[in-house]
Amino acid sequence: MRSILQKKGLRFIFAANLVSMIGSGMNSAAVAWYILQTTHSEIALGTFAVVQTLPALLLLPFTGVIIDREDRRRLVMWLDSLRAIIILAISLLAFAGRVKIWELYAMNMLVAAGFWMFWPTITALIQELTPGKEFVHANTFLLAGVQGGWLIAGSIVGFVFNKIGLGGVLLIDVSTYVVSFLCYFAVRKGRHVVPRPAELHADIVAAESALGLSWALFLSAMMTGVVVTPPLSEVFHAGAVGYGWLNGGWGVGAFVSAFYAPLMIKKFGARRSIAISLGLLTVLMISAPTMPFLALAVLIYALMGSGRGITGVAMNTSLMEQIPQHFMGRVQNAFYAAGTALQILQSYLVGAVAQRNLTAGFSVIGLVYALGFVSATWPMRARQAAEMTQA
Repeated sequence: MRSILQKKGLRFIFAANLVSMIGSGMNSAAVAWYILQTTHSEIALGTFAVVQTLPALLLLPFTGVIIDREDRRRLVMWLDSLRAIIILAISLLAFAGRVKIWELYAMNMLVAAGFWMFWPTITALIQELTPGKEFVHANTFLLAGVQGGWLIAGSIVGFVFNKIGLGGVLLIDVSTYVVSFLCYFAVRKGRHVVPRPAELHADIVAAESALGLSWALFLSAMMTGVVVTPPLSEVFHAGAVGYGWLNGGWGVGAFVSAFYAPLMIKKFGARRSIAISLGLLTVLMISAPTMPFLALAVLIYALMGSGRGITGVAMNTSLMEQIPQHFMGRVQNAFYAAGTALQILQSYLVGAVAQRNLTAGFSVIGLVYALGFVSATWPMRARQAAEMTQA
């Protein structure tokens, strides 16, 4: 791990993600809570989740090529700049007391367009800058930065929201984008583009289809959690503070998992680690709304965050090990496209179900995690069958 931190470019990338995730986590939680308090509708939260994915369906077929053919550092800087401008505009409307729900939907749609392009780009950039033997550690540091930011955001957003309101939270998010931009500016100098060989490995997506399906199911289930978490806080009559505790619990679990995810992946391998974590997420998601006290629900969320952390590190490591650098953007986008299509269907379904029965809404998300668990075990079962045949 020490060798990773000795690389200046990677240090700045990890710092940028830590800072920017504080703002993004506070933004997401504050907007979701504002929408629930204004509309009192889980279906409105489902719409909020859906509008974050619509841009992906339009952009993902094209952005993979851009990621693979342009300087990934400069691309991230442009994405940070544009998102900061959009959020600043809505922040000013919120301070003036003139912000409307549809404007929050529009903001999240545009910011999400940058998000869906940002993550494949940053993963490809880290793969580009990291020696092959250090992929697990690089992904662990990325997760620690991202989840550390979400941890801080989740821990304070409920308290901060009550003090400075939606406009203040959005302004904090803008400031974190500025810091992130400056960090990426310092990563390296000049324009760098990954060279493309004459032959493109178009069969890679097919070869990694099982991992792609697991990724898509995991992503759609994780992103749909925003539909059911705010109503769960209201079940405990805990308001914005309870929502902050639930998000904080998730962030703690995900952040702490960065310390033992490499050990687990080393012991069980990346694919088995993915399967174990998705199985854990299935059980925990279904049990979360049955907890009698908020403290127990926060503990469940912490364990779910841990499962999310291990799954994310293991999946990114598998991708970096299998996918050539010049093809990374397109392969990731194929997986993200599948995940976002699933999320659009799932968000409205979960919103409608949760409106009638919150426990059933959590169970729908748990079922999606269960399907991800099954798909993650396919390569292992196929390998075991092959070994038995050879024996």
